[in-house]
Amino acid sequence: MTEIQEIIARLRQFNQEREWDQFHNGKDLAIALSIESSELLEAFLWKAPEDAKKDKIKEELADVLNYAFQMADKYGFDIKEIMLDKVERNAKKYPVEKAKGVATKYTEL
Repeated sequence: MTEIQEIIARLRQFNQEREWDQFHNGKDLAIALSIESSELLEAFLWKAPEDAKKDKIKEELADVLNYAFQMADKYGFDIKEIMLDKVERNAKKYPVEKAKGVATKYTEL
């Protein structure tokens, strides 16, 4: 079992024990993911990035990842595959010779 599979199995077990799977449809997982992402942003609000509390970042990032992993599981997506595919698509959108050192959207490179 890979580490990702281990995490997903534990998330499934946690939800099954509480009979929460009934609430974890794609829409509600997406909403929960958005809310947790906002809570992650809150850790940085009104602070210099280096002043954000690492414990808060860790906690909220874990929530974001948990919901993201649950959504991938719900749709039968292989997390490693979809992430590496996305990196490859981004590499084509953002070739090094055009994107290196700039924060410009690919449509404006």
